[in-house]
Amino acid sequence: MSSHTTELVVFVLLFLVVSGMGFVASRWRRPDNIESLNEWGLGGRNFGSWITWFLVGGDLYTAYTFVAVPALVFGAGAMGFFAVPYTVIIYPMVFLVLARMWSVSHVHGFVTPADFVRARFGSPTLALLVAITGLVATMPYIALQLVGIEAVLKAMGITGHLPIIIAFAILAAYTYQSGLRAPALIAFVKDALIYIVILAAVFYIPAKLGGLGSVFDAAKAKFDASPAPGDGLLLNAGNQLQYITLAFGSALALFLYPHSLTGVLASKNRSVIKRNMSALPAYSLLLGLIALLGYMAIAAGTKPVVNPATGKGDNNTIVPMLFDQMFPDWFTGVAYAAVGIGALVPAAIMSIAAANLFTRNIYREYINKQATDAQEAKVSKLVSLVVKVGAVLCILVLDPQFSIDLQLIGGVIILQTLPSVALGLYTRWFHKGGLIAGWAGGLVAGMWMLYLIPNPATGKQHFGGSAFALSNLGFDTKMTIYAGFLAVIVNLVVAALGTLLFRAIKLADGEDATARDDYFVDEGDPKVKDLDLTGSH
Repeated sequence: MSSHTTELVVFVLLFLVVSGMGFVASRWRRPDNIESLNEWGLGGRNFGSWITWFLVGGDLYTAYTFVAVPALVFGAGAMGFFAVPYTVIIYPMVFLVLARMWSVSHVHGFVTPADFVRARFGSPTLALLVAITGLVATMPYIALQLVGIEAVLKAMGITGHLPIIIAFAILAAYTYQSGLRAPALIAFVKDALIYIVILAAVFYIPAKLGGLGSVFDAAKAKFDASPAPGDGLLLNAGNQLQYITLAFGSALALFLYPHSLTGVLASKNRSVIKRNMSALPAYSLLLGLIALLGYMAIAAGTKPVVNPATGKGDNNTIVPMLFDQMFPDWFTGVAYAAVGIGALVPAAIMSIAAANLFTRNIYREYINKQATDAQEAKVSKLVSLVVKVGAVLCILVLDPQFSIDLQLIGGVIILQTLPSVALGLYTRWFHKGGLIAGWAGGLVAGMWMLYLIPNPATGKQHFGGSAFALSNLGFDTKMTIYAGFLAVIVNLVVAALGTLLFRAIKLADGEDATARDDYFVDEGDPKVKDLDLTGSH
């Protein structure tokens, strides 16, 4: 502990500064009355381009990103870079989708994707399934932010769960008070620290290791000596399809998460969304640089912190240990703070999004249909606390590695909302019964595939990864594919067949409460219009 005193002092000071900002945020852009979901949960729907850019960027690029991506590159090589293309291809795909979602939500006052589904397909049941799906997929994601903080604490020699509990108690307090304004304000500091640390790392560390050429040579030597078929400095014939489908599937899933839409719906107009979708790929450049830290750790001979219980190294600690090895103590403290604070922004937004789902699509739909704005805000505040407690319990009760597996499952789960949420914005062809059947079919297929995937490295026989072997389907090949990609294909096929069947037997469909032709007028610019949302029947 004594050798990490400087790092710990810097880490704690920066953490306290940011926590203070979280409490002050309640007075930042203060409304007359914060007791409504529009104000507490969406910041008044009035964030401009700069705030939205930092908020959405801080929302999507989490502490676990800065820990897990380079850790995967450290362990598996080229496969770990899948995160770079997926964050590039996502923005063109969602450029129009998110602007459209903002417009519909702005007119109707929607707060969650399930709100839209409820009105679009006239089905409380389908909306409930979308809400539950979002809640289940988000919970382990929040827990994983703790993994990032834990990795930093382990690198400083701090063990035990008390520091994590204290950190999340502070997070819970200022989120309860300030709502979405807290992570929006903190995101400025978080992103500034991340950029400073990563840019310093990619110039300073390779210079100490003899240049990037030496870094790649060391990585190549390691993977050439490895017997594992899936790792390497380059992709091979067996994992190329997995790489492509994982990148594409992850891109489809990213903006289906409720917390992603929360940041978008907080924007004040469509132009803000479009400008952000154009500018956010700058984070992808940063992500590529972050991934290179995995190779730098190989070249530096960095060793992960050993878990006393298992005797194995925790790869999640690779980046913190690399910083500790290469940087001066004071700057290592800054780097640790960047990762730690990087957990607070997304954790706050995720808990708010999960709370909004419960409030709007469970509490208001099934418990108190006449709930006032103040009652909704109160319930969301309380549920956001419960969600954070649940995330902490995931870490206290479960093996953190299992939490990572839960997040993997969460990605496959959230993809099953794609037909009703994303495609629903452009077509009403699907029958609500078909969408429900597709959701169920996709989930069953996804869980079955994940169950069949082992992980020889950890000894797990089931739920050991996302790389589904095509040999399980009878193909004579060693190629693997992303389980979530196949699952969503099953979903779409079942939804289409179900729709045809229900139309044939003339089963009543829900009414569309969103069919208007004036949604897509951008506030302040009456000339900016989009297609109507009447869709096809």
